[in-house]
Amino acid sequence: MEWKTLKVRFEDPICFIQFNRPEAKNTINEVLIRECTQVMKICKERSSIVIFEGSPEVFCFGADLQEVDMKQSSEQAYRPDILYDLWLKMTNGPFVTISHVRGTTNAGGVGFVAASDIVIADETAVFSLSELLFGLYPAMVLPFLTRKIGYQRAHYLTLKTNGIDVKQAHNWGLVDAYQAKSNVLLKQHLTRLTKLPKSAIQHYKNYMGDLNDMLIKSKNGAVTANQQIFTDKDNLSRIYQFVENGVYPWEG
Repeated sequence: MEWKTLKVRFEDPICFIQFNRPEAKNTINEVLIRECTQVMKICKERSSIVIFEGSPEVFCFGADLQEVDMKQSSEQAYRPDILYDLWLKMTNGPFVTISHVRGTTNAGGVGFVAASDIVIADETAVFSLSELLFGLYPAMVLPFLTRKIGYQRAHYLTLKTNGIDVKQAHNWGLVDAYQAKSNVLLKQHLTRLTKLPKSAIQHYKNYMGDLNDMLIKSKNGAVTANQQIFTDKDNLSRIYQFVENGVYPWEG
């Protein structure tokens, strides 16, 4: 199959999904969400391991603000629920999900990381939530991030807005393992993970989902909050000024 926003390859039982929007810093648009969802549907039957990657410089820089601006100006509905559902599939699906992070990860990119079962990074990895600078906040990311690193650390990262390095992310539990040659580290993990039966992974993850159902319970609130954020006129004005004129909110 041909993909517009991804590079996908299957090396059974592994599926590699690489974000492929280099001109937009691998930001998230509706096509990327739908293509990821389509690949995950294939993986449900075929793969026991799903690996998400970006480029060596940027894993994923969050929402494509240009698309947000275009959608609102054309009065098209914003659909955050499909992104939340994608992250739920990563968390609860019958496969081990791995984010292999190099370079910058921001905003919604942190959502992909937080939704993953395992996070492997190199020494260049940096993680940030910049939304509050635009009057937004990471409503969709926070249920997954809080589940992974705890309330106060997610709260601090949201308020801080600039990044934390891979060492701090590892200390907080956002990153499970890192080293300079992360490809080698990834291969070491795959040596063991590929031995896990797919049926066992499915039963285990179903059990873990039952132990902690906060992500399901948080969906409606997160989606509603996100819709309010991206329909607020002041927020849209700040996004418009940035997209059209390159003016950051604190500059205007």
